[in-house]
Amino acid sequence: MRLLVLPGDGIGPEITAATLGVLRKSAELYGFPLEIREEVIGHASLQRHGTTVRPELLELARAADGLILGPAATYDFQDPAKGEINPSAFFRKSLDLFANIRPARTYASLPQKLGPFDLVIVRENTEGFYSDRNMAKGNAELLVTDDVVVSLRRVTRKACARIARAAFELARERRKHVTAVHKANVMKIGDGMFLDECRACHREFPDVIFDDLIVDAALAHLIRHPSRFDVMVTLNLYGDIISDMTSEASGSLGLGGSLNAGDDFAMAQASHGSAPDIAGRNIANPFSLILSAAQLLAWYGRRNNAATCVNAAAAIQRAVENAVAEGEITRDIGGRLGTKETGESLAQRLAREAI
Repeated sequence: MRLLVLPGDGIGPEITAATLGVLRKSAELYGFPLEIREEVIGHASLQRHGTTVRPELLELARAADGLILGPAATYDFQDPAKGEINPSAFFRKSLDLFANIRPARTYASLPQKLGPFDLVIVRENTEGFYSDRNMAKGNAELLVTDDVVVSLRRVTRKACARIARAAFELARERRKHVTAVHKANVMKIGDGMFLDECRACHREFPDVIFDDLIVDAALAHLIRHPSRFDVMVTLNLYGDIISDMTSEASGSLGLGGSLNAGDDFAMAQASHGSAPDIAGRNIANPFSLILSAAQLLAWYGRRNNAATCVNAAAAIQRAVENAVAEGEITRDIGGRLGTKETGESLAQRLAREAI
């Protein structure tokens, strides 16, 4: 398996190093070849190359079997004309990574803020109110006058249909329940199209339970009774908000994995930002990127009939669960280990549990 790895800004290099240690150990234990190529993005690339993302990285990503993207200082990058490109949006758009798969689950040993749950957010990833990715050229947020802003949203039937299918296919592997989250009572045309496509897709998956909720009601139900949900499918902006909430409710954003997947490519990405205030202090939680890398392994393994990769992904997920249960974790979730030590401990646990 050939991976392009882009560590990013802030805590990115630290959590990426921990993640690569775990991946290398899993490759050794489960017997699959692993080739890693690291390149710079973000501030380091801007200083060295005059742009946060060099164009040649896209071809490297297309030639690889998967991409690991560390957190980038996205808010710092405001002017693409000055080379300040949002790396996440660049790869999501360029590689057509239309599905953002965000699992969230609770752990018995951590405080359960909303009670126990195990769910997945399937978020449309390429359009909606995201002004940097829903136009072929230009930006969909317009300053009409100094006091008037117009933001345009793009919703297409194709994007709605394929994200619905991704959700139903995933639900078949889980508890066979899909909930569509929308605001079709107000956004009647755009969200209405999304809901229509979800209902049409359901006809092809009669074994899967389907229901839908208006987004504000869905959040109320998440707070009241999160265990009712299995797979939640939704549009870009809603999914961004809900997935951060469910990750935090599971114990920490640092426990939320995130895979950006398309028909041909996939990118693992931590669910949190670059946290420059704690960069270089060896205290960041690496589990989000580690779990995201495990999702990437599983995606690659299923596509290529590589059982070794699927098994390695499952082993990493079990090892994280056991590490949390035994307190071999960073301080933000009640442990005593640093970033580096957490990664090393998890790699050692993989070796012990594989025996």
